[in-house]
Amino acid sequence: MQSSRADHSVSPPFVDIPREYNAAHDLLERNAGRSSKLAFIDAVSGTTLTYGELTDQSHRFANALRAQGFAPESRILLAMHDTTEWPVAFLGCILAGVVPIAANTLLTTPDFDFMLRDSRAQGLIVSSALLPAFQPLLSQLALRSVIVAGVEASESNTTLAQLIRAQAATKNIASTCADEACFWLYSSGSTGTPKGTVHLHSHLIQTAELYGRGVLGIQESDVVYSAAKLFFAYGLGNGLTFPMSVGATAVLLPSRPTPAEVFSILKKHQPTIFYGVPTLYAALLADPARPQKAELKLRVCTSAGEALPAEIGKKWTAHYCCEILDGIGSTEMLHIFLSNRPGQVRYGSTGKAVPGYELRIVGDDGSDCGVGEIGELQIKGPSAALMYWNNREKTKTTFAGEWTRSGDKYTVDADGYYTYSGRTDDMLKVGGIYVSPFEVEASLMTHPAVLEVAVIGLADADQLIKPKAFVVLKAGQAASADDLKAHVKQQLAPYKYPRWIEFVSELPKTATGKIQRFKLRSPRA
Repeated sequence: MQSSRADHSVSPPFVDIPREYNAAHDLLERNAGRSSKLAFIDAVSGTTLTYGELTDQSHRFANALRAQGFAPESRILLAMHDTTEWPVAFLGCILAGVVPIAANTLLTTPDFDFMLRDSRAQGLIVSSALLPAFQPLLSQLALRSVIVAGVEASESNTTLAQLIRAQAATKNIASTCADEACFWLYSSGSTGTPKGTVHLHSHLIQTAELYGRGVLGIQESDVVYSAAKLFFAYGLGNGLTFPMSVGATAVLLPSRPTPAEVFSILKKHQPTIFYGVPTLYAALLADPARPQKAELKLRVCTSAGEALPAEIGKKWTAHYCCEILDGIGSTEMLHIFLSNRPGQVRYGSTGKAVPGYELRIVGDDGSDCGVGEIGELQIKGPSAALMYWNNREKTKTTFAGEWTRSGDKYTVDADGYYTYSGRTDDMLKVGGIYVSPFEVEASLMTHPAVLEVAVIGLADADQLIKPKAFVVLKAGQAASADDLKAHVKQQLAPYKYPRWIEFVSELPKTATGKIQRFKLRSPRA
């Protein structure tokens, strides 16, 4: 039997990173000749930041951190909305050798409490609108500094704007190494408690070169907009690292990316690259106010966070004559390592390995799977995280030597295209046969009344596992459970149809749009 190892060819990285290396300095210096070029645009306030202003303010903030006593390798929690101050704070920390920890702005006070204590952050940079969530914690934590963003002045704390104005733009780059801890991201928690994921200085530019340039072909003339926020691995590459690596312009949205907001940005700012997630693409297509192709300037779109249903991709391409490059990345690998390519899209698949990454599919017994066999996807590549902070056991099981375990089940065909089969802990065995919940979801998604769906395993009266579907219907559409069961039976093997269907108004998701199936599996009050 042909082995999935046939897809192990690896292209060399596009960039040779020296041992002494500072990621922020590299990204800024790449644009030294573009001082007047727009780097970032705030879609709400209209505030802009040129590459010259970005360099100036980032160095000023780095000097401000030193003045406040932040030493290299100390950590600061960054909880900020996507405004032009976000890249200044992030890059300024790195220039000073301080490690920024990008936090999900949609979390609660207990979540922030966990992150601050778990990371032992010495400081906090927080948008003024988010400060109330931290207020109960500030008297309990011995933070060196609380820096407020989004306002010129604050009654009780120093603001980012004040610190920047008070410092000179002297370039004093921290002496850091390519293999040194650069920044942290906390996992989104789609499978439970978030984990502090430690990334190196070299990782930002590796993902920009391997995926940003190698797959997207991003260039200086591009304008980009990412619905995924900068505090996520996907959004950080999309909206900061990739455009900065080539001198492109990024549009930022501080608020939630509703269909109305997204379409407003696509029409007003004319992005050529749009980064979304499957649930957002479904909502955009279902919006009766969606613009026509001639109103937009898209050349390519991407999707990640969860596998893109084929029907959504086909409908988007039919309407906008623009492909969605479905791919998969992770917080652990920083960005996308498996993706469809422009002009070679196969909807329903996740594409092929991104050049510079090596993939394999491994069975339960640890051996390589053959073509068409379901197993766990594992990745080898230059952007794998160093570790999970304070979680040695999980680090050892996820980062297995040179290979990183994705926790995703996949198959690969003879052409080297990979197809998603669900999370490792989501796979169902029905009658002793593996059933992919995503396959059942994809079938249900082809029903014209279905907007979103999630499938989990549930024990029946005999304690045998069978599929159960949670379904969100489109506005104004109707369908019965029997209708949907019959629809699946017409497309899949009989044993795969959902035995139970529960209609819900929405599905539980992370802020990136990942469905939190573990919440669906948990007993509800």
